[in-house]
Amino acid sequence: MPLIWIIFIATLALSGLASLLVRNAYSRYSRVGASSGLTGAEAAERILRRSGLSHIPVLSTPGTLSDHYDPTNRRLVLSEENYHGTSVAAIGVAAHEAGHALQHQALYAPLQWRMAAVGITNTAGMIIPFIGLGGSFLLGAKLALFLMTIAMGIVMLFQLVTLPVEFDATARARRLVADMGLVAPGEETVGMNKVLNAAALTYVAAFIGALAQFLYYAMHMLDRRS
Repeated sequence: MPLIWIIFIATLALSGLASLLVRNAYSRYSRVGASSGLTGAEAAERILRRSGLSHIPVLSTPGTLSDHYDPTNRRLVLSEENYHGTSVAAIGVAAHEAGHALQHQALYAPLQWRMAAVGITNTAGMIIPFIGLGGSFLLGAKLALFLMTIAMGIVMLFQLVTLPVEFDATARARRLVADMGLVAPGEETVGMNKVLNAAALTYVAAFIGALAQFLYYAMHMLDRRS
């Protein structure tokens, strides 16, 4: 079996496993209610207000686990389930996204790097499928390989920078939830942490997949030069 297919299958399996773990953890602990009785939206609003960020709106959006912080428009967006939900999973996810808002406020360096790299990463993301769908016939094999290596390197670096951003947001969420009593110690905190840990694994899997593909193309490019 060609090496590229081994890498593809392995990274796909790792990504699938990470996705399965986060969905299982989320599904389990979205049924465990937080004793505080707060919804995810209320938890996020309390964190933002405490941090002097009450001007940042907390909005809802359709979809499952579609939660995110939008640094461009300065808004925190939660999936409808987490926006209205009172589970430990909903509060954990909301606190994590609020952690990104706190990073933005503090000018947290990795978040600034990731924001600056969005444009070039999107461009790299368009180059990869173009070459994969036959762009090498138009560009020539050597140029196509060079561009694919550079594009995969950009994606890999973006995923690398994403790791500290996500881990730091989770660490901030845990501290804030504990300090503010949004989730009770014991079973509630354990459940919330399992959801956040599983979510973090998806970012690790994304980085490993991007790294493996970058190394594959980089080695091929070096082989052609030697």
